[in-house]
Amino acid sequence: MHPFTLPLLLALILSPTLLSAAELEAIPNCRLIETDWADGDSFLIRTPDEKELSIRLYGVDCLEWHVSDETDARRLRAQRRYFGITTVEDSAAASIQVAKAFGELAWEEVRRVLGEPFTVYTAYADARGDSNYRRIYAFVVLSDGTQLAEHLVRQGLARAFGVTRSMPDGRSREAFEAHLADVELLAAKTGAGIWARTDWESLVNERMTQRLEDEELSLATAKPALREGETLDPNSASSDNLMKLPGVGPVLAKRMIEGRPYTSVEDLRRVSGIGAETLAQIRPYLNISEE
Repeated sequence: MHPFTLPLLLALILSPTLLSAAELEAIPNCRLIETDWADGDSFLIRTPDEKELSIRLYGVDCLEWHVSDETDARRLRAQRRYFGITTVEDSAAASIQVAKAFGELAWEEVRRVLGEPFTVYTAYADARGDSNYRRIYAFVVLSDGTQLAEHLVRQGLARAFGVTRSMPDGRSREAFEAHLADVELLAAKTGAGIWARTDWESLVNERMTQRLEDEELSLATAKPALREGETLDPNSASSDNLMKLPGVGPVLAKRMIEGRPYTSVEDLRRVSGIGAETLAQIRPYLNISEE
């Protein structure tokens, strides 16, 4: 039996209150809607009551294959470095084509496994890629109990990376992250998917180069603090904007995103690292909008 199957089914059968305690809503019998923008970790679904939701999977990152601007190109380069494929056959251009091909394969795998109805678990936390459209973070569980995020990592079609939270069966965010990291290790060892193209001799240097570049870009693009009277909504603000708040760095900004949604400013007290003092500092800059 799949490692996620038994705990998830037992949680649903024996402890139906777990989902409400975890602030996740279960939406069974969803269907995939094919679009020209979808990829392995972001796609459109239709619920049984005919609502359309654009979702972003928790915990995984598939390779970009729709590269339309510099931001997409930077993200693809970071992914290539992560998998150790910055150059393929001594060519950056070949590496880019290989990475995009695996991005497309991830989407094709999603199309295949979501050909049957599936269950979405979401707290409707905002996951928008930009201000022009809205996505929500979600778990997708197949009919056999398999989590789509884990399946993609196991196939070598995604990396364990990104925003996470406690799982539908009630296990912690930390347990989810640790499990995906273990699955990724197995995928790398067996050469699954894109790991078959990894240059292991250069992997360490490629990842180090990416970390150094991230630090440099962070310094170069540091945004000024919020002005007096300026506010933001912690339910929808980007990581960069959250880091404008006093005392909020990248780690705390990620935790704030993972803790969404918030119904009141006081709800941010449940975020690890936000105590009474920190909340008092950032409270004047927060405004939770009603949709």
